[in-house]
Amino acid sequence: MGTGYHSKTKPLIVKCNKNTPRIILAIILVLVGIQFIGDRPETKKENPADLLKQAPVPGNVASILRHACYDCHSNETVYPWYASVAPVSWLINRDVKEGREKLNFSEWGLLTKAKKAKMLDKISEEAVEDNEMPLAIYVLLHPKAKLTDKDRKKLQAWLDAYGESLFSKSGG
Repeated sequence: MGTGYHSKTKPLIVKCNKNTPRIILAIILVLVGIQFIGDRPETKKENPADLLKQAPVPGNVASILRHACYDCHSNETVYPWYASVAPVSWLINRDVKEGREKLNFSEWGLLTKAKKAKMLDKISEEAVEDNEMPLAIYVLLHPKAKLTDKDRKKLQAWLDAYGESLFSKSGG
């Protein structure tokens, strides 16, 4: 007798048909196979034309650029462990390729003064003023990349000063 509660729960049993092991094996093979698809952008540690070697960049600004920009906008990308796992690797590789196409700090010394000035304006507008850079997903996974208002002010001051120096008599 007791409380009147009578449990008739049965254990959950998943019934599999005879094709289930084949389907699971096929899924595993596909997941393993896609790991070999993709073209990771090359990384290089020696970049003689790099912005930080070619321009007067103060240490605090260089640190900001390294933490917030260099993984996508230089040849010195540091890939995290998950950058080797497809399909995440495909997204990261695409973002790095696009980032380098738009601006590659490792090739800064190869640009004309006019192109450098244009890039500085673009950095100022997109990264500093419009907060478009670094990408939100990047900052989520790399909290050190988040630009504070103080960082943006330092970066803006340097961008303005360096941009002006490009066309002064001693600039370059």
